[in-house]
Amino acid sequence: MGKVAFTETTSEQLGSKCMQDITLKDYEAECTHPYPSDEECKLVEESKDHTNAVELLDKGYMQYGCPHYRRRCRIRAPCCNEIFDCHHCHNDAKNNINVDQKLRHDIPRHQVEQVMCSLCGTEQEVQQICINCGVCMGNYFCETCKLFDDDISKKQYHCSGCGICRIGGRENFFHCYKCGCCYSMVLKNSHPCVEGAMHHDCPVCFEYLFESRNDVTVLPCGHTIHENCLKDMREHYQLCDRYACPLCSKSVCDMSKVWEKFDMEIAATPMPQLYQNKKVWILCNDCGKTSHVDYHVVAQKCPNCRSYNTRQTRG
Repeated sequence: MGKVAFTETTSEQLGSKCMQDITLKDYEAECTHPYPSDEECKLVEESKDHTNAVELLDKGYMQYGCPHYRRRCRIRAPCCNEIFDCHHCHNDAKNNINVDQKLRHDIPRHQVEQVMCSLCGTEQEVQQICINCGVCMGNYFCETCKLFDDDISKKQYHCSGCGICRIGGRENFFHCYKCGCCYSMVLKNSHPCVEGAMHHDCPVCFEYLFESRNDVTVLPCGHTIHENCLKDMREHYQLCDRYACPLCSKSVCDMSKVWEKFDMEIAATPMPQLYQNKKVWILCNDCGKTSHVDYHVVAQKCPNCRSYNTRQTRG
């Protein structure tokens, strides 16, 4: 039987061998999970660039503007060559009671050609992105109206029929070409058309309704009025229970319960003998009919529609 050789391994040799094994395993792991490819590095860089671009566009979001709009630019008025936060700011300043009446004017908003970035102060042609600092000057931008606004919760949209931007969402409104304005969809098949219904002043506060920033309501007769003005008018006339349109005098709501009260009051108030057979001609403001009726000091009732919203035309 031949000799069997036994080789003794020292601790240093064993440690060296273990290190070689570990190094080999690390190498194998690197081969299994190699470094990102050039294409992957490119995608990562593009993602970073996109993130930086978005952050730049959003810089100063909702931090600039005026009481009318949140925006990151100002406009140069073509009429007086002055800088204002928006066209409403211009109109408020130039139509102030302290301004000479001959110098008062509104800005021709569609003729605005220059805007100034609120962040870097660069004056430039009307556009959504600043040519200098790259910031978005308004999340909502209308090139036609030269309108910028960061607060898109208003659901702004441009109406080509009105020629200006409206709020509330295009899906919730329709443009009536006879009335010349946008109305809520709930009125599409029910509102009475009045030509140019919004192209006049509010009959209570005298603000021009077509460009008003306050809510406007349509009366049953088709005329328009500020919603708050209508509420104020109702509070003012609540003692006499007569709610009529300031323009045509037609009732603005169902008055049948009020007319019943008039019936009871007239029945309880007989006229003196001298006036019991007195007749007068009346015109009904609600139905437009002319009638010959008995005179009463409280009111005269229309025999056609049974309304007391009448006026005496002849004795």
